[in-house]
Amino acid sequence: MKLIRTRDAVGHVLCHDMTQIIPGQYKDARFRKGHVVTAEDIPVLLSMGKEHLYVWEMVPGMVHENDAASRLADLCQNDHMVRGGVKEGKIELTAQMDGLFRVDSARLNQINLLDDIMIATRHGNTAVKAGDKLCGTRVIPLVIEEEKLAAAEAVGGKKPLLELLPWKLKTAGIVTTGSEVAKGLIEDKFTPVVEKKLGKFGISVTGHRTVGDGLDNVAAAIAQVREKGVDLVVCTGGMSVDPDDSTPGAIKASGARIVTYGAPVLPGAMFLLGYYDDGTPVMGLPGCVMYAGATIFDIVLPRIAAGVPLTRADFAAMGEGGLCLGCRPCTFPNCGYGK
Repeated sequence: MKLIRTRDAVGHVLCHDMTQIIPGQYKDARFRKGHVVTAEDIPVLLSMGKEHLYVWEMVPGMVHENDAASRLADLCQNDHMVRGGVKEGKIELTAQMDGLFRVDSARLNQINLLDDIMIATRHGNTAVKAGDKLCGTRVIPLVIEEEKLAAAEAVGGKKPLLELLPWKLKTAGIVTTGSEVAKGLIEDKFTPVVEKKLGKFGISVTGHRTVGDGLDNVAAAIAQVREKGVDLVVCTGGMSVDPDDSTPGAIKASGARIVTYGAPVLPGAMFLLGYYDDGTPVMGLPGCVMYAGATIFDIVLPRIAAGVPLTRADFAAMGEGGLCLGCRPCTFPNCGYGK
């Protein structure tokens, strides 16, 4: 940095905060570190008693932090995202709508391995609402070498690091299994829970069948709700290894390709996900979904609702973070479960 006359400072970058004090009214930084001095600033600075300023010496090949943050934001911003203004060298992106937030973690990690560069995001594969913060970008020093930014841009490429997908699925059919429910011996408390969770993603239940145990009975009920043209099929109960629990076999018999029966997530280990040839997903929900605050269903549902296919590898990756700690009160999704 160098010391120059304030009257000669237009276009230069301040090296530290400049505090303005107005007795009884104001005491705060009037100009922040990194601010580029304008002609309008000169009278204000002089009124603050600043005849000289320490400024950064800009040399060819160096980029100011504000411009650098903007270029990093360019690497992140995608459809349905709103860019904020530069504040203290940082730019934030926020959600323009409700939807599924996704992050290209591999490229993000590569960029954050570079010196003097940072991009911080919220967890990917999670539901967000309009106005939620998605990420923040900045560089560490006040100015940064052009070649470092160019390296980040080379890693980022033309495809944005971030993605915000709208909720795609609109309708669901529920098959409630269990002879005790079908015979009216106990109240069906499972279906209302599922309906409420689906409703958070704009999915309406347009078909519902309650059926007794037995592979053929459940498979026939699945076929009946599918005839309504639903976007999603959900089967509740009958997911354990008890002899009467035939839901997994019935889902397979109904023509679904099974992605996984079982997941490294607690609660929710006995979860099943499959797809029909037309892309319609089908889920088998274990009993824990009925009473636990958060389960595998809550982790998977945002991606299902956005129409994102899941693979066996996706479920394998859920093991780390897949253990619910049973906090009371439950704060999901504002916790580490499923992340």
